Amino acid sequence: MRNYDKYARGYFMPPEPSLNWTRKEYIEEAPAWCSVDLRDGNQALIVPMSLEEKLEFFQMLVRLGFKEIEVGFPAASETEFAFLRALIEQNLIPDDVTIQVLTQSREHIIAKTFESLQGVKNAVVHLYNSTSVAQREQVFRKSKEEIVDIAVTGAKLLKEHAKEIEGNIQFEYSPESFTGTEIEFALEICNRVLDVWQPTPDHKVIVNLPATVSMSMPHVYASQIEYMSNHLKYRDSVILSVHPHNDRGTGIADAEFGVLAGAQRVEGTLFGNGERTGNVDIVTLALNLYSHGVDPKLNLENLPEIQAAYERLTRMRVGERHPYAGELVFTAFSGSHQDAIAKGLNWREGKDNLIWSVPYLPIDPKDIGREYEGDIIRINSQSGKGGIGYLLQQKYGFDLPPKMRENFGYCVKSVSDRLHKEISSEEIYDIFVEEYVNIQSPLEFVNFHFEQQEGYQTVVTVRLNGERQEFKGSGNGRLDAISQALQQNLNVSYANLKYTEHALEVGSGSRAISYIGITASDGTEYWGCGIDADIMTSSVKALVSAVNKMIR
Repeated sequence: MRNYDKYARGYFMPPEPSLNWTRKEYIEEAPAWCSVDLRDGNQALIVPMSLEEKLEFFQMLVRLGFKEIEVGFPAASETEFAFLRALIEQNLIPDDVTIQVLTQSREHIIAKTFESLQGVKNAVVHLYNSTSVAQREQVFRKSKEEIVDIAVTGAKLLKEHAKEIEGNIQFEYSPESFTGTEIEFALEICNRVLDVWQPTPDHKVIVNLPATVSMSMPHVYASQIEYMSNHLKYRDSVILSVHPHNDRGTGIADAEFGVLAGAQRVEGTLFGNGERTGNVDIVTLALNLYSHGVDPKLNLENLPEIQAAYERLTRMRVGERHPYAGELVFTAFSGSHQDAIAKGLNWREGKDNLIWSVPYLPIDPKDIGREYEGDIIRINSQSGKGGIGYLLQQKYGFDLPPKMRENFGYCVKSVSDRLHKEISSEEIYDIFVEEYVNIQSPLEFVNFHFEQQEGYQTVVTVRLNGERQEFKGSGNGRLDAISQALQQNLNVSYANLKYTEHALEVGSGSRAISYIGITASDGTEYWGCGIDADIMTSSVKALVSAVNKMIR
């Protein structure tokens, strides 16, 4: 990278310290959201949406709770004009929703824009012109005063045309390429526009300060916003808005810092679609607020459904690691992560009104329509006993003892490593059944009966390598008697018999399940599992399964 010295920092710091925003810990209230999916987002698509697709997208935005929606640049094309007319004429705009339209500061474009708004109830007319040093010198080749004149002329035209519209019309001004504009000049041009509009607290206007190209670290943008917020005229009559792009990958931080610095409104798109690296992602911004206990004022309770509609209508794709929405963002493959998540979720069971604090999960995935099973813990060769055991418990009702979980964990990881692939919960179940449950080879359990004399006497009927045999034994209890019968007749020895059992409740009626672990003379531990309607029979099947694994 030898050419780094041809780059310079093209942004401008405020002329005075503007750092009060750094004293704020978090955003206390959601800003006003304005979706620009149907303009900024749509113009950035490889294949722009059709009229029908735009109508469906608009209706989705309304359902999500957006109260301000930019619907296009109606003077730019017949398609955009027709879309706006369809919204108005088909009465598709709810009374509490304000549509926004974009216009350049050119008389015929402004006239066409207001023509498109005939019959609208509530609308924002968004006037913009570019103000940066690069745009003034290279594109327009105009002086500062000439650039101001473009903005002021447009502001006057908006004011004149608005008198001809019966609906409620609000004005918005953007010094486009704000981030490359001298801050004092950006302030001057905005105040000159405000002087034309003469806003009042009852009829506010919007001043939008876009990071049209992100050029600085987020704290610089925040200081620029704070300076503008402190020095704009008619401040109590101005709604200060930000419109960050994501060229430096800091769109989210720019928006959050901008709100801390005084912005009251954010323009952005679902999942950050937009030119180049995209607009700021309103879904992520809203759920960041949600994770701090702040009402985001948007309905994101079924994020997978929203994502599916977005991908179908835009033909764009949300990445697997995209915050909140990505397929894998709540997924743990790591064994230690899985163990912590499983323990955290289990710890919450039976407890009411708990603040969410599960390790590795910043929000409850169920709040946005994600499921624990299949979404949260997925198994590959990096996984551990905690996650594997959790999946068996949640989906199939198996509550393995800790040592058996460890034993089974190595078994599953070995399969994943050998096949070099992720193992599904169904495959985990199949492996568990094959390796541990009611194993009948080489020793097949048939039945048993007991006599209680001094202790317990038992006769266990089995088939060993297909040959029917009866094993006799005695012990302090019924399971101990059967254990002694197996050891004496098979000429094997084991110790440290570990036993647990519970009812198998998930999808299996009232069957009993037993787990037994035994330790061979060389220290190797073997585990078996038995399932039966009778608890004693399930225990014997578990013991026989463990013994089978030892004598194979």
